[in-house]
Amino acid sequence: MEHEFWHKRWQRDEIGFHQGTVNEYLYEHWTELAGQGTDAVFVPLCGKAHDMWWLHDRGHPVIGVELSEIACKDFFEEAGEKAKVHPGEPFTVFQHDNLQLWCGDFFQLVPDDLRHIRLVYDRAALIALPPEMRKSYVEHLTAVIPDGTEILLVTLDYNSGEMKGPPFNVTNEEVYELYGEDYEITHIRSNDLPRDNPFAKRRGLLNGASESVFRLIRK
Repeated sequence: MEHEFWHKRWQRDEIGFHQGTVNEYLYEHWTELAGQGTDAVFVPLCGKAHDMWWLHDRGHPVIGVELSEIACKDFFEEAGEKAKVHPGEPFTVFQHDNLQLWCGDFFQLVPDDLRHIRLVYDRAALIALPPEMRKSYVEHLTAVIPDGTEILLVTLDYNSGEMKGPPFNVTNEEVYELYGEDYEITHIRSNDLPRDNPFAKRRGLLNGASESVFRLIRK
């Protein structure tokens, strides 16, 4: 998927993947990773997710990486907050307090950028990528986060013949294939979405879908 694909999605406001509330799995399972601590959190392919404000309000320094400048601007404007903008290459940084959105290409990150990160929240990155890009995504993420970093990963699985992503279907088996070599993996839970679930109904998923939550620890 080329950058232009995502830029056009945001320009046309075709952002059905955006959740207008805090994700229920983040709310329910975050303390299993973070406890009561306030370690720095990385949110890849973050969009304008409200989840980042939730993490910020819990005291976490947050870095989100997002390709779309529209998403970065909307994130702060919709919250009624002003961001300081620091133009640069390869990222322009939008910052409010200790919450930063880095506008640019995730694959331009280097280990020094995330040397202080201890936690990662991925609800929308892995499932935003088609199968041919997912291995490269996981390899690059693994290369830029420190050893011992913990990830809360949320995936979505459905009959790919019933819907064209994004979001794309990712099976539990693929999670183990992608992450098994470099991570300790705990499958926390799965949750079936029936065909009358608003998302499944809107996207025409006659067989419904399933969401899964994983805890990953970088070896």
